[in-house]
Amino acid sequence: MSETQGASAALPQHVAIIMDGNGRWAVGQGLPRMEGHRAGLKNVSKAVRALVELGVPYVTLFSFSTENWKRPEDEIAGLLRLLAEALDDTAKELHRQDIVIRHLGRLDRLPISLRLGIGRIVEQTKGNKGAVASFAFDYGGRTEIIEATRKAVESGIRPGKIDETIFEGFLNTTGLPDVDLLVRTGGEKRLSNFLLWQSAYAELYFTDTLWPDFGRAEIEKALADYARRQRRFGGL
Repeated sequence: MSETQGASAALPQHVAIIMDGNGRWAVGQGLPRMEGHRAGLKNVSKAVRALVELGVPYVTLFSFSTENWKRPEDEIAGLLRLLAEALDDTAKELHRQDIVIRHLGRLDRLPISLRLGIGRIVEQTKGNKGAVASFAFDYGGRTEIIEATRKAVESGIRPGKIDETIFEGFLNTTGLPDVDLLVRTGGEKRLSNFLLWQSAYAELYFTDTLWPDFGRAEIEKALADYARRQRRFGGL
């Protein structure tokens, strides 16, 4: 990436969001935690639509990490059921908006019906001409980098020939631009193993707002904060 001194950040091309706070939102509402996840899923298509309408062509949302399999079994089962329920409705809405849908992460640990559903949606929308919405489910940044390294070695490319451009071709996100703005809702201030390679030069934005409440007004705040930043790459 070339160095830019004091350039205005303007509008990010790629916004990535760690969707955090569903469980705490439910507790605050006096509801079971699963209702928080349900509310969070309902907010997905709204957030994508708002970002696209505001001019962001690439959106990536992180909902389930490789480490999340350590959660209680009943919570995981509930999350998978909710995802299956929401999959068609969310996908249909985004498809109507001419949005391309991509999946980042593993598929082999998901129930076969869910795996096939995700594959069908990806295939149905790959010819769309609008923005690109990527959903990271069963995704981990370290795992992605390790797997990309293995693929590069197995491809027969000599180690001395591997550079950043070649390596990026083996990542889940091949074809996508690097992340310009990484947002985390829910008050935590860490990356949690999300898009580690792709976020090397991303601006970070942390908000206490819980994901189900992260609507258009909050998105506009994040974009306005980004626009005030001075982007500098390659040094101080």
